[in-house]
Amino acid sequence: MKKILAKTMIAASIAGAAFAVQAQEVTLKVHHFLSPTTFIQTGVFEPWCAKLGKESNNRIKCQIYPAMQLGGTPPQLFDQAKDGVADVVWTVLGYSANRFPMSEVFELPFTMTNAEATSRAAWEFTQTYAKHEFKDVHVLAVHVHGPGYLFTTKKQMNTMDDFKGMKFRAPTRLTNKMLAAMGATPVGMPVPAVPEALSKGVIEGAVIPYQVVPSIKVNELVKYAAETDPKYNALYTTVFTIAMNKAKYDSLPADLKKVIDNNSGIEFSAMAGRVQEADDAPGREKTKASGVTINVIPATELAKWKKATDSLDDEWAANMTKAGHDGPKLLKASQDLIKKYTK
Repeated sequence: MKKILAKTMIAASIAGAAFAVQAQEVTLKVHHFLSPTTFIQTGVFEPWCAKLGKESNNRIKCQIYPAMQLGGTPPQLFDQAKDGVADVVWTVLGYSANRFPMSEVFELPFTMTNAEATSRAAWEFTQTYAKHEFKDVHVLAVHVHGPGYLFTTKKQMNTMDDFKGMKFRAPTRLTNKMLAAMGATPVGMPVPAVPEALSKGVIEGAVIPYQVVPSIKVNELVKYAAETDPKYNALYTTVFTIAMNKAKYDSLPADLKKVIDNNSGIEFSAMAGRVQEADDAPGREKTKASGVTINVIPATELAKWKKATDSLDDEWAANMTKAGHDGPKLLKASQDLIKKYTK
C-alpha cells in the first residue's frame, strides 16, 4: 500500500510539474528607440504582441518600452538583448559599427527595390550566410526601411555637385561612405540625434526615409526634400534587426517557443519592412504640408551618382574576401535574392 501511495504521489508530482511548465506565463520587456506613436510600436510590436497573446492563450505578454525608457543609447540596444537588460529589442545594425559587416550588404547604394522584398532577401541572406553575426541573440527578424531621401536646411539638392562641402547625417558606415563618394562630409549619428544637429547647424542635411520625418520634427527644420526617381533602385536603405535575449528564449517551454517561432522569421521580417514603408506616404504628406519644397532627382542624374558609388560594392566584396569569404559570390547572392522577391 505504501508503494502504491508513493507511486501515486510521484505521478501527481510529475503531472503537477508538467502542468506548471505548460501553464508558465512570461512577460517580454520590449525596448526600442522611437516614440510610442511610431510604426515600430503601433504597426509592428503591438500587433505582434497581440498575436503572441492570442496564440499562447494570454501566457505571453509584452511590456513595451519606447524611446529608450530602459536606459542606454540606441547603439547599446543589441547588447541589451544579448545581456538581458531587455528581452526583445529593435535596432539598426549599423549603430554597432563593424559588428555586422556581412549583413550590411543591403545598405550598399542603389541596392534596395522595395522594403518588403528586400527584407525577405535580408532574412534569407543572413540565415544562409551570416548567422554567426547574430550568435549572441535569438534573432526574430531582419528588415529594411523604404527609400532613403535627402533633407536639407539651406540648399536644394539637384545634382552631385550639390553635395560638395555639405555636412550630411548618415545612419551607418556604408551610408557615410556613399555620401563621401559623392562629395559630402558625412556625420554619423542615430536618428534621435538628428533634430538637434539640424537646429544647431552641426549638419546641413540628413538622409532618412519619410516615415521617420514627422516623429522627429525634421519637417519643421528643413526647407528641402529631394526624392529619387521611383523607377530607380533606392539611394540607400538601413538594415534593422528584432532580436531576443537567448536565455529568455531558451527558458520558455516548448509550446511557447513554438508561438515565438511561428511569429518570427521571413514573414515577420517582410511585415516589418512593409509596415515601415507604408508609413512613408503619411510622412511625405506631413512634410509637404509643412511647406517643404520637394523635388525628384531624375534617373539620368542618378546614373552619375551610381557610377560614383559603384566602387563601394567592389570594396565590400574585397573586404569579405579578406575575411575569408567569397566576396563576389556573397554580393551576387544578395542581389539575386532581392530580384527573387521583387514583384
